Amino acid sequence: MIGWLRHQKHAFAAALRRLGAHPVATLLTALAMGVAISLPGGLYLGLGHLDRLAGDLPAQPEISVFLDAGASTAEKQRLAARLQQADIAEARYVPKDDALATLSAAQDLADITAGLMQNPLPDAWVVRPQTTSREELARVAADLGKLPGVAETHLDSQWAARLQAALAIGRTGVWLLAGLFAIALVAISGNAIRAQVLARRDEILVSRLIGATDRYIRRPFLYVGALQGMLGGLAAGGVLAVAGTLLRAPVEHLADLYGSAFHLLPPAATEIVVVLGLTTLFGWLGAWLSVTRALHQVEAAR
Repeated sequence: MIGWLRHQKHAFAAALRRLGAHPVATLLTALAMGVAISLPGGLYLGLGHLDRLAGDLPAQPEISVFLDAGASTAEKQRLAARLQQADIAEARYVPKDDALATLSAAQDLADITAGLMQNPLPDAWVVRPQTTSREELARVAADLGKLPGVAETHLDSQWAARLQAALAIGRTGVWLLAGLFAIALVAISGNAIRAQVLARRDEILVSRLIGATDRYIRRPFLYVGALQGMLGGLAAGGVLAVAGTLLRAPVEHLADLYGSAFHLLPPAATEIVVVLGLTTLFGWLGAWLSVTRALHQVEAAR
């Protein structure tokens, strides 16, 4: 065990020396990896922010039922009885005074609403049907709209459902794109390691003559690939950090115009660890494939 750890330490130190011996090439390789990773990473973070923005929206479609200003007590009672039937999951009554107060607070219209002689908003019910199919929702909304005392019905949350469907497609696209860039990451790491293997062809031949195994020869190159992958992940984090800094002020300004407190959040620590782990793994994999193939070529050329 001690001997194995000594070999690992020696290989790791050799990998650090090889990276430090060519700082420009190491930096360019890390930047190439970072740019490749930053695109799917940025799209993933963007979808996460859109998902957070849509998180306050109702998960189930709702129907807003607006009452006529002259609706009688009997008509209101009949509507309330209709909303207790089996096809209605939940119904919430919203008095017009509460609706005006909520509107004034949400949109910062207190100065305007204070000057109104009377409340222009109607009493309303917010109804959540049992079904979520478009046809059944339209049928329930039409049935409620035919009741006496109902001025208008409005089917809400359809755009939210469409947004969630679009986000689901976007997540699938991000994973597909991440897979493609993972292949590119393996190729970048493999090409960089292959050049180092070929440059040390004579050294590898001498090592084999004195009894070095392929595993022993391969080990420093694997560490080089893993370290390059980790540096690529750090470079991607730097690219995304710069992009987030540049976008933070415009996004917050746009949110303020819509009366929202939305702001960009940095990636979570878990996400950073996962990205660094994956980039290190793909760098190691690219190095393993490249070194194994190059060693076979060196052996064939003897």
